[in-house]
Order: sequence, then C-alpha cells, then structure tokens
Amino acid sequence: MKKFLALMLALVMALSLVACGQKNQDSNGTYDTDKDTDVTDVAYKVAMITDYGDITDQSFNQTTYEACKAFCEDNGVEFSYFKPAGDNTADRVAMIEKAVDEGYNVIVMPGYAFGGAIVEAAPEFPDVKFIALDVAKGDLLEAGVAKAGESYDYNPDNWDLEKYVDMSNVYCAIYQEELCGYMAGYAAVKLGYKSLGFLGGMAVPAVIRYGYGFVQGADAAAKEIGATDVNIKYWYSGGFAATDEVKNKMDGWYSEGTEVVFACGGPVCQSCDAAAQANGGKMIGVDVDQSGQFDTVITSAMKGLAESVNEALTDAMNNGWKFSETYSGKETKLGAAENCVGLPMSTSKFTKFTQEQYDSMYASIVDGTLAIDDSYDADVKPAVTTITVDYQS
Repeated sequence: MKKFLALMLALVMALSLVACGQKNQDSNGTYDTDKDTDVTDVAYKVAMITDYGDITDQSFNQTTYEACKAFCEDNGVEFSYFKPAGDNTADRVAMIEKAVDEGYNVIVMPGYAFGGAIVEAAPEFPDVKFIALDVAKGDLLEAGVAKAGESYDYNPDNWDLEKYVDMSNVYCAIYQEELCGYMAGYAAVKLGYKSLGFLGGMAVPAVIRYGYGFVQGADAAAKEIGATDVNIKYWYSGGFAATDEVKNKMDGWYSEGTEVVFACGGPVCQSCDAAAQANGGKMIGVDVDQSGQFDTVITSAMKGLAESVNEALTDAMNNGWKFSETYSGKETKLGAAENCVGLPMSTSKFTKFTQEQYDSMYASIVDGTLAIDDSYDADVKPAVTTITVDYQS
C-alpha cells in the first residue's frame, strides 16, 4: 500500500510526541503548567495490553508492541506490555488495572475484544487515555447495553452510544476493511487466479467487510477481463483458532482446485497455510504484511494500525493531551484517504498486476470514482455480475 513502509514506524513517531521535543515538557518528563497546557506534572508511561494473542503473533499484537518498544528504547520513555491470563473481559480489565496501578497513563489496546474492557475500565480512570484499535461502536454497545440491563439487538445504528458508554478518554479507530479486501480480490483475478476462497474466522463486522470487499473486487476484475469462470468458496469457521477442522476444510478446498484463499482471522491463517503447503496452494494474508510469516502468501490485505495511533496521539498532544471533538465519543473510520488500508506492493508476489494499475485503482477509491459497498450484514450478500460465489454454512 502507499507509504506502508512508514506505517510500522508511525506509532514510534507518534509516541515521540510524548517523550521528546515537547515545548511543555522538561528533561524530567514533566510538563510546565505555566505554558499552554492544562496538564500538571505528568510523566507519560505507555502500556500495551494484548488481546487473546501474544506479541509474537505477527499481527495486531506484534505490530503494536514492536512500535511501542522501539520508541521507548530510543527515547527513554517507560514502556511495558501486559498479557491477560485468559481470553475474557475480566482478565483484560485486571491487566488494565495493573498497568494503571504501576503508573501507566497511556493504554494501547489492539483488537475488537477490548470492547467490554473499555466499558468497564475507562470510566474508572478518567486521567488515563485509552487508544483502541479495531474496536467499533457495536463492540462497545454489546457490553454497554448488557451492563445497563437491556437486551442488545446487534444493530448499532439503533442505539445511542453516549447513553451506554463513556468515551470521553477513549479513541477508537476502525478500518474500511472492504477496501483492502476489494484490492486483494481484484489483484487475485488480475493475476489469473480463477478458483478462489475466502476463509473467515468469526462473522464479526470487520471479517464480513473483508470478505464482501474480496467478492466485489474479484467480480470487478473478472468483468474487466471478460472471465466468466471465476468462482469463490466462502466460509466462516466460527472462531479464530487454528484447528484441525479448519485445516481439513482447506485441504478439501485446495484438493478440489482452489488456487488461492484469503484467510481472514488471526491464527486461522496457520491452518490455511498448512493446507496450502500440503496441496501446492497460495494464500492471501490479512491485517499486516504476512509474507515474512508464510511462504504461501502472495499478498496481504492490510490495515495501518500504527498510523491510527499516530493520528490519535498527534491530536491529543496538540490539544494539551485532551482529545478534541474530532475523536472524543466517536469511532474514527480510517481507509484509503488516510493511507490506512492497502496491499504491500513491494513484497507482493505479483507478475501481472503492476504498481501503476494498483496506484490507479487506489486513486479511484480515494476520489470516490470507485465505490465499494461497506455492508456487514451476514444475511445480505454483495451483488455480483460475473463470478459465482458458493456460500458454505
């Protein structure tokens, strides 16, 4: 994607705002309140809480961890990460409390699973700033509505977020996954692949948008080149774990002629890669550039995780470490215009899909010439004109 080599370091650059060169901060890490800030003697300490994965997952956790760690080592800011004991809200909240007890006042949380933890912890620590990546309105409402003793209908548009969740010290970034999903599907067909697959983990909005974008991109490319024999097998595994069930399912797909599978769901990629290796197939990675993790990856549909943190911290520091109306109480949707979605063209194994073609497509998305449906209703499939999609239960 455009400028993506810079994205991995964007958090480093952003966090440097916290520790060095600030006009209000002295060499001891405190702010002079006689200058234009409302913060009194604040020494910033950055903590990251992992989700159900760890810092070696080559995905959300590792990307965030490495950017934070690199900055803190280079600039003398105290940093640590905290891994919850279990995959549940109570354990995530416990790690947030532990981090705050140890003096950390900037908490970075990667992944939608933090919705419940934000609802519980953010109001308890109003002086702590929470940066949540890939946490959407629906993730927050599911926990907030339940906490209020009401029944959530899983349609976030029917609910007032401010009524159920205190977002005053929280920045949530969500991504237009349908855009990079589209790019991946489009590129795959342009490369000559005609038998494709989409493997999703849980059918949550982000995964659905990836999949629906992939379908739309493949359909558009097939129509352009006049290919009427492009097909996609489409399946959600129901979880994000690498399992024998997923491996066996993918073995079946590849043995039946599927050439490349867009594996979307964290560790499920491991099962897909194992099947691809066993059957001579290919894979499309997700979230970050996974070419260094799996030899079968031809490209990856990526999100600019570090860039989103950079945008939040830049705004916060420019406003005296108070979130402006741009972010407070809102979810910020990032896409092509912000260089926060795309394909890693420098590492992609492309032979027919050129940088020029990619740049042209990207520009059309940014200027609105190319419109991509962002629906995430699992029951309403994207319209196609040329390809065949086999939605498997």
